[in-house]
Amino acid sequence: MKLIFLGTAGYHPSNRRHTSCLFLPELGIAFDAGTGFFRVRERLRTPTLDVYLTHAHLDHSVGLTFLYNVLEGGPSEAAVHGAADKLTSIREHLFHPDLFPAMPPISWQPLDGPRQLPDGGRLRYWPQAHPGGSLGYRIDWPGRSFALVTDTRAAADASYLEQIRGVDVLVHECNFRDDQADLAALTGHSCETAVAELAKQAGVGRLVLTHVDPIADEATFPAVERLRGIFREITLAHDLLELEL
Repeated sequence: MKLIFLGTAGYHPSNRRHTSCLFLPELGIAFDAGTGFFRVRERLRTPTLDVYLTHAHLDHSVGLTFLYNVLEGGPSEAAVHGAADKLTSIREHLFHPDLFPAMPPISWQPLDGPRQLPDGGRLRYWPQAHPGGSLGYRIDWPGRSFALVTDTRAAADASYLEQIRGVDVLVHECNFRDDQADLAALTGHSCETAVAELAKQAGVGRLVLTHVDPIADEATFPAVERLRGIFREITLAHDLLELEL
């Protein structure tokens, strides 16, 4: 199962990174629709497109306005899944006529429990602390598993620790350096050391860092080599990185 990182920045795009979007092309499943969402079009091979949103903030949802082009020559509509109140906010505000001229072909699908995926995987989700709220996701297949955690504050005793315990691949945001803890607390994001400590505590197989500061110097942030002293198997994601799950 291939996982493609189509956007790996938080807040806004940069010359090197678009904002949050991950894609499972074999299933036609995207997680979040930041500015990197336009890249789904050339990778979409399935008759359906399902978009699972962690929350409604613009760096995770603005790409839904790209759907006319993303769907060209493919599915007739996209199913957009998320918390019911967040879907309502996007529908009423992002697609308000003053901001966008016409509603794209979207089937709005409020989450109401775990989902069985066509290939036998089981998707589940949980609420996380973040201004406005966010969701974490996990998929378990026979013999492998994957989890996405973004837009929340990591800690070795995080409320979602048991949700990610033992996962083979954990994709986790790492937006701030340790010396930016006050800003992380204000905005509801994670600092680098706390993410590594969480991965160690949860016993995950591999940690992939995403949703990073778009203006950070990648040579020094996140400090991957230092973090490997806490948790060895760390990868700093970049746009168009492909992983086998």
